Amino acid sequence: MKQFVKSFPFYIIFFLLITGCTHLPSTQERLASATKLAEDAGWTSETISTSYFDLQAFIPAQRLKNTRLTVFIEGDGLAWISRSQPSTDPTPLNPVSLKLALAYKSDDAMAYLGRPCQFTAHDQKRCTQKYWTSHRFSEEVIIATNEAITALKTMTGASEVQLVGYSGGGAIAALVASRRDDVTRLVTFAGNLNTTAWAELHHISPLSGSLNPADAVSGLQGIKQIHFVGEHDRVIPAEIVESFQRLLPPTADSQIIIIPEADHRCCWQQVIKQMK
Repeated sequence: MKQFVKSFPFYIIFFLLITGCTHLPSTQERLASATKLAEDAGWTSETISTSYFDLQAFIPAQRLKNTRLTVFIEGDGLAWISRSQPSTDPTPLNPVSLKLALAYKSDDAMAYLGRPCQFTAHDQKRCTQKYWTSHRFSEEVIIATNEAITALKTMTGASEVQLVGYSGGGAIAALVASRRDDVTRLVTFAGNLNTTAWAELHHISPLSGSLNPADAVSGLQGIKQIHFVGEHDRVIPAEIVESFQRLLPPTADSQIIIIPEADHRCCWQQVIKQMK
Protein backbone atom coordinates (compact mmCIF):
# COMPACT_ATOMS: atom_id res chain seq x y z
CA MET A 1 0.00 0.00 0.00
CA LYS A 2 1.55 3.27 -1.13
CA GLN A 3 -0.85 6.09 -0.39
CA PHE A 4 0.73 9.27 0.99
CA VAL A 5 4.26 8.39 -0.12
CA LYS A 6 5.54 11.74 -1.40
CA SER A 7 3.24 13.75 0.81
CA PHE A 8 4.27 12.14 4.07
CA PRO A 9 4.98 14.98 6.54
CA PHE A 10 8.71 15.66 6.81
CA TYR A 11 8.51 16.52 10.49
CA ILE A 12 7.17 13.02 11.25
CA ILE A 13 9.99 11.43 9.23
CA PHE A 14 12.51 13.63 11.06
CA PHE A 15 10.99 12.70 14.42
CA LEU A 16 11.28 9.01 13.64
CA LEU A 17 14.85 9.36 12.42
CA ILE A 18 16.09 11.18 15.49
CA THR A 19 14.34 8.79 17.85
CA GLY A 20 15.42 5.71 15.92
CA CYS A 21 11.76 4.65 15.91
CA THR A 22 12.33 3.40 19.44
CA HIS A 23 9.33 5.09 20.96
CA LEU A 24 6.19 6.88 19.92
CA PRO A 25 3.83 8.25 22.53
CA SER A 26 1.11 5.71 23.21
CA THR A 27 -2.54 6.36 22.42
CA GLN A 28 -3.09 7.06 26.12
CA GLU A 29 -0.19 9.53 26.19
CA ARG A 30 -1.45 11.32 23.09
CA LEU A 31 -4.96 11.44 24.52
CA ALA A 32 -3.60 12.75 27.82
CA SER A 33 -1.69 15.48 26.00
CA ALA A 34 -4.75 16.53 23.99
CA THR A 35 -6.93 16.39 27.10
CA LYS A 36 -4.53 18.66 28.98
CA LEU A 37 -4.60 21.17 26.13
CA ALA A 38 -8.39 21.14 26.22
CA GLU A 39 -8.71 21.25 30.01
CA ASP A 40 -6.23 24.13 30.27
CA ALA A 41 -8.60 26.07 28.02
CA GLY A 42 -11.67 25.10 30.05
CA TRP A 43 -12.86 22.31 27.75
CA THR A 44 -13.91 18.80 28.71
CA SER A 45 -13.68 15.39 27.06
CA GLU A 46 -16.63 13.51 25.57
CA THR A 47 -16.84 10.13 23.83
CA ILE A 48 -19.58 9.97 21.21
CA SER A 49 -20.87 6.56 20.16
CA THR A 50 -22.05 6.20 16.56
CA SER A 51 -23.18 3.35 14.33
CA TYR A 52 -19.61 2.52 13.37
CA PHE A 53 -17.08 4.11 15.75
CA ASP A 54 -16.65 5.82 19.10
CA LEU A 55 -15.38 9.32 18.36
CA GLN A 56 -13.35 11.53 20.68
CA ALA A 57 -14.76 15.01 21.19
CA PHE A 58 -13.90 18.02 23.31
CA ILE A 59 -16.37 20.77 24.18
CA PRO A 60 -16.24 23.79 26.49
CA ALA A 61 -17.09 22.84 30.07
CA GLN A 62 -19.35 25.89 30.15
CA ARG A 63 -21.44 25.19 27.11
CA LEU A 64 -22.34 28.34 25.25
CA LYS A 65 -25.90 28.34 24.02
CA ASN A 66 -26.01 29.81 20.55
CA THR A 67 -27.87 29.36 17.32
CA ARG A 68 -24.70 28.16 15.59
CA LEU A 69 -22.43 25.26 16.53
CA THR A 70 -18.90 25.33 15.12
CA VAL A 71 -17.27 21.91 14.87
CA PHE A 72 -13.54 21.48 14.18
CA ILE A 73 -12.63 18.16 12.56
CA GLU A 74 -9.13 16.71 12.96
CA GLY A 75 -6.73 15.92 10.12
CA ASP A 76 -5.39 12.48 9.21
CA GLY A 77 -3.13 12.33 12.25
CA LEU A 78 -0.28 9.82 12.37
CA ALA A 79 -1.58 7.68 9.52
CA TRP A 80 1.90 6.60 8.38
CA ILE A 81 5.19 6.04 10.24
CA SER A 82 7.40 5.70 7.19
CA ARG A 83 7.16 6.25 3.46
CA SER A 84 5.67 2.78 3.01
CA GLN A 85 4.45 1.63 6.43
CA PRO A 86 1.07 2.63 7.84
CA SER A 87 0.83 3.44 11.51
CA THR A 88 -0.89 1.13 13.94
CA ASP A 89 -2.47 4.18 15.60
CA PRO A 90 -3.62 7.32 13.72
CA THR A 91 -3.96 9.43 16.86
CA PRO A 92 -2.22 12.73 16.03
CA LEU A 93 1.04 13.69 17.69
CA ASN A 94 0.09 17.28 16.95
CA PRO A 95 -3.72 17.76 17.04
CA VAL A 96 -3.85 20.78 14.75
CA SER A 97 -7.63 21.05 14.63
CA LEU A 98 -7.87 20.96 18.41
CA LYS A 99 -5.40 23.83 18.61
CA LEU A 100 -7.43 25.71 16.00
CA ALA A 101 -10.61 25.15 17.99
CA LEU A 102 -9.02 26.43 21.19
CA ALA A 103 -7.64 29.50 19.39
CA TYR A 104 -10.94 30.41 17.71
CA LYS A 105 -12.71 33.23 19.50
CA SER A 106 -16.42 33.25 18.88
CA ASP A 107 -19.78 33.37 20.62
CA ASP A 108 -20.71 30.14 18.84
CA ALA A 109 -21.30 26.90 20.64
CA MET A 110 -18.05 25.02 20.05
CA ALA A 111 -16.81 21.46 19.64
CA TYR A 112 -13.79 19.49 18.46
CA LEU A 113 -14.17 16.09 16.84
CA GLY A 114 -11.43 13.53 16.31
CA ARG A 115 -11.47 11.15 13.38
CA PRO A 116 -12.42 7.47 13.65
CA CYS A 117 -9.81 5.45 15.56
CA GLN A 118 -7.97 8.51 16.85
CA PHE A 119 -7.61 8.56 20.66
CA THR A 120 -9.80 5.43 21.00
CA ALA A 121 -7.50 2.47 21.60
CA HIS A 122 -10.38 0.57 23.22
CA ASP A 123 -12.19 0.44 19.86
CA GLN A 124 -9.74 -1.98 18.29
CA LYS A 125 -12.30 -4.41 16.83
CA ARG A 126 -13.68 -1.78 14.48
CA CYS A 127 -10.46 0.16 14.00
CA THR A 128 -8.76 -1.66 11.19
CA GLN A 129 -5.91 0.00 9.34
CA LYS A 130 -7.94 0.76 6.24
CA TYR A 131 -9.83 3.50 8.11
CA TRP A 132 -6.77 5.74 8.18
CA THR A 133 -5.38 4.68 4.78
CA SER A 134 -7.53 3.65 1.80
CA HIS A 135 -10.91 4.06 3.57
CA ARG A 136 -10.17 7.23 5.53
CA PHE A 137 -13.09 9.02 3.78
CA SER A 138 -15.33 5.96 3.42
CA GLU A 139 -19.11 5.87 3.66
CA GLU A 140 -19.03 4.53 7.21
CA VAL A 141 -16.56 7.24 8.29
CA ILE A 142 -18.83 9.96 6.89
CA ILE A 143 -21.92 8.42 8.48
CA ALA A 144 -20.21 8.19 11.87
CA THR A 145 -18.97 11.79 11.72
CA ASN A 146 -22.37 13.01 10.63
CA GLU A 147 -24.03 11.21 13.54
CA ALA A 148 -21.51 12.67 15.98
CA ILE A 149 -22.17 16.20 14.71
CA THR A 150 -25.90 15.67 15.17
CA ALA A 151 -25.23 14.50 18.74
CA LEU A 152 -23.09 17.58 19.43
CA LYS A 153 -25.79 19.78 17.98
CA THR A 154 -28.33 18.23 20.33
CA MET A 155 -25.98 18.63 23.31
CA THR A 156 -25.48 22.34 22.60
CA GLY A 157 -29.01 23.18 21.51
CA ALA A 158 -27.83 24.75 18.25
CA SER A 159 -29.99 24.98 15.15
CA GLU A 160 -27.25 25.46 12.53
CA VAL A 161 -23.69 24.27 12.02
CA GLN A 162 -20.38 25.62 10.80
CA LEU A 163 -17.90 22.89 9.87
CA VAL A 164 -14.16 23.54 9.99
CA GLY A 165 -11.66 20.93 8.86
CA TYR A 166 -7.88 20.73 8.63
CA SER A 167 -6.16 18.64 5.92
CA GLY A 168 -8.08 15.33 5.65
CA GLY A 169 -10.56 16.79 8.12
CA GLY A 170 -11.43 19.27 5.40
CA ALA A 171 -12.45 16.39 3.15
CA ILE A 172 -14.60 14.96 5.94
CA ALA A 173 -16.18 18.37 6.61
CA ALA A 174 -17.03 18.85 2.94
CA LEU A 175 -18.50 15.37 2.54
CA VAL A 176 -20.60 15.72 5.70
CA ALA A 177 -21.74 19.23 4.74
CA SER A 178 -22.97 17.94 1.38
CA ARG A 179 -25.43 15.67 3.21
CA ARG A 180 -26.86 18.14 5.72
CA ASP A 181 -29.35 20.97 5.39
CA ASP A 182 -28.20 22.87 8.50
CA VAL A 183 -24.61 23.78 7.50
CA THR A 184 -24.32 27.53 6.96
CA ARG A 185 -20.57 27.67 6.33
CA LEU A 186 -17.76 25.28 5.42
CA VAL A 187 -14.19 26.32 6.26
CA THR A 188 -11.09 24.31 5.41
CA PHE A 189 -7.41 24.74 6.22
CA ALA A 190 -5.07 22.92 3.84
CA GLY A 191 -8.08 20.78 2.99
CA ASN A 192 -7.87 17.74 0.73
CA LEU A 193 -10.89 18.63 -1.40
CA ASN A 194 -10.11 16.55 -4.47
CA THR A 195 -8.60 13.23 -3.51
CA THR A 196 -8.36 11.99 -7.10
CA ALA A 197 -6.36 15.05 -8.19
CA TRP A 198 -4.26 14.77 -5.01
CA ALA A 199 -3.32 11.13 -5.72
CA GLU A 200 -2.51 11.95 -9.35
CA LEU A 201 -0.36 14.92 -8.32
CA HIS A 202 1.75 12.81 -5.97
CA HIS A 203 1.79 9.75 -8.28
CA ILE A 204 0.34 7.50 -5.60
CA SER A 205 -2.42 4.92 -5.62
CA PRO A 206 -5.92 6.38 -5.22
CA LEU A 207 -7.91 6.09 -2.00
CA SER A 208 -9.86 3.14 -3.33
CA GLY A 209 -12.31 2.84 -0.44
CA SER A 210 -12.93 6.55 0.02
CA LEU A 211 -15.38 9.15 -1.23
CA ASN A 212 -14.06 12.24 -3.00
CA PRO A 213 -15.33 15.69 -1.91
CA ALA A 214 -15.04 16.84 -5.53
CA ASP A 215 -17.80 14.37 -6.41
CA ALA A 216 -20.12 15.96 -3.81
CA VAL A 217 -20.13 19.55 -5.09
CA SER A 218 -23.81 19.43 -6.01
CA GLY A 219 -24.64 19.26 -2.31
CA LEU A 220 -22.27 22.12 -1.47
CA GLN A 221 -23.11 24.80 -4.00
CA GLY A 222 -25.58 26.54 -1.69
CA ILE A 223 -23.20 26.64 1.29
CA LYS A 224 -20.87 29.58 1.96
CA GLN A 225 -17.28 28.34 1.80
CA ILE A 226 -13.80 29.61 2.69
CA HIS A 227 -10.77 27.49 1.83
CA PHE A 228 -7.43 28.56 3.27
CA VAL A 229 -4.35 27.28 1.43
CA GLY A 230 -0.71 27.63 2.42
CA GLU A 231 1.43 29.39 -0.17
CA HIS A 232 4.19 26.82 0.35
CA ASP A 233 2.02 23.76 1.00
CA ARG A 234 3.45 20.87 -1.02
CA VAL A 235 1.17 18.27 0.53
CA ILE A 236 -2.07 19.90 -0.59
CA PRO A 237 -1.11 22.80 -2.86
CA ALA A 238 -3.50 25.41 -4.21
CA GLU A 239 -4.09 23.47 -7.43
CA ILE A 240 -5.93 20.75 -5.49
CA VAL A 241 -8.38 23.21 -3.95
CA GLU A 242 -8.67 25.12 -7.22
CA SER A 243 -9.66 21.91 -9.03
CA PHE A 244 -12.48 21.54 -6.49
CA GLN A 245 -13.49 25.20 -6.82
CA ARG A 246 -13.81 24.93 -10.61
CA LEU A 247 -16.50 22.29 -10.18
CA LEU A 248 -18.75 24.72 -8.28
CA PRO A 249 -21.12 26.94 -10.29
CA PRO A 250 -20.05 30.59 -10.76
CA THR A 251 -22.85 31.66 -8.43
CA ALA A 252 -21.45 29.66 -5.50
CA ASP A 253 -20.35 31.72 -2.49
CA SER A 254 -16.92 30.12 -2.20
CA GLN A 255 -13.46 31.64 -1.99
CA ILE A 256 -9.89 30.44 -1.78
CA ILE A 257 -7.52 32.45 0.40
CA ILE A 258 -3.79 31.88 -0.06
CA ILE A 259 -1.84 32.42 3.16
CA PRO A 260 1.65 33.81 2.48
CA GLU A 261 4.56 31.81 3.91
CA ALA A 262 2.27 29.07 5.27
CA ASP A 263 2.89 25.41 4.49
CA HIS A 264 0.84 22.34 5.38
CA ARG A 265 1.51 22.59 9.12
CA CYS A 266 2.33 26.21 9.79
CA CYS A 267 0.85 28.53 10.96
CA TRP A 268 -2.85 27.99 11.00
CA GLN A 269 -3.42 29.07 14.60
CA GLN A 270 -2.53 32.60 13.57
CA VAL A 271 -4.96 32.44 10.65
CA ILE A 272 -7.86 31.16 12.74
CA LYS A 273 -7.62 34.23 14.95
CA GLN A 274 -8.51 36.32 11.89
CA MET A 275 -11.52 34.22 10.97
CA LYS A 276 -14.86 35.88 11.66
